[in-house]
Amino acid sequence: MTSVDLKGQTALITGASRGIGAAILQALGANGARVVGTGTATGSVEVIDAAITRSGFDGFGHVLDVTRADSIEALVREIDGRGITPTILINNAGITRDNLLMRMKDEEWDAVIGANLNSLYRLCKAFIRGMLKARHGRIVNITSVVGQTGNPGQTNYCAAKAGIIGFTKSLAREVATRGITVNAIAPGFIDTDMTRALNDEQRQGILGQIPMNRLGSADEVAAAVVFLASPGASYITGETLSVNGGMFMP
Repeated sequence: MTSVDLKGQTALITGASRGIGAAILQALGANGARVVGTGTATGSVEVIDAAITRSGFDGFGHVLDVTRADSIEALVREIDGRGITPTILINNAGITRDNLLMRMKDEEWDAVIGANLNSLYRLCKAFIRGMLKARHGRIVNITSVVGQTGNPGQTNYCAAKAGIIGFTKSLAREVATRGITVNAIAPGFIDTDMTRALNDEQRQGILGQIPMNRLGSADEVAAAVVFLASPGASYITGETLSVNGGMFMP
């Protein structure tokens, strides 16, 4: 990965205990940023803290339920109490509750919209004030290729991920004059715990849709995040960067 200088920056990464979020935390920390990673439970935060210590980064983990305003407020108090201001915000946390629409329960819809879309509203609103004062900020929202293409059995997830794209464009227009960029990254099928659980037939079906004929890696998504957080991306805002091996070309 090309090295960029993120020294003096504080990056907040949600859903940072595993998969794409863990790779993003590692990549931003390796490029000099102080890293604050969140997880949904104490065990997740212990994993984050161990990764930060092992890598020698400056930073810490914190328990966060992105669906609860009081949990976000507690995170804000913790960060403020340490006298730091995040200038990089990575909205990565998300869940799935897959079902066909005719069988989908209200709670499956509400849970996915709450965790994957409403959380952006709360987190961006909570931390953008510090970026406005600093006249500098980088917000990167993790969406998905299925937010661009749709996917049967995922109306809730696709609606949330498509909503992230619209949210990103709108917020980018609101804060551009204050030195803040807001972009999204749309990963395709990435080699994570979820895709490793697929059987051979399912895996081959997915690979048949990808011109590169392989799954992406979490590190490849993280590299895209580092670029959008870097000084070199200061004139890019409101964009959705696809990291999908050519599966979808908007």
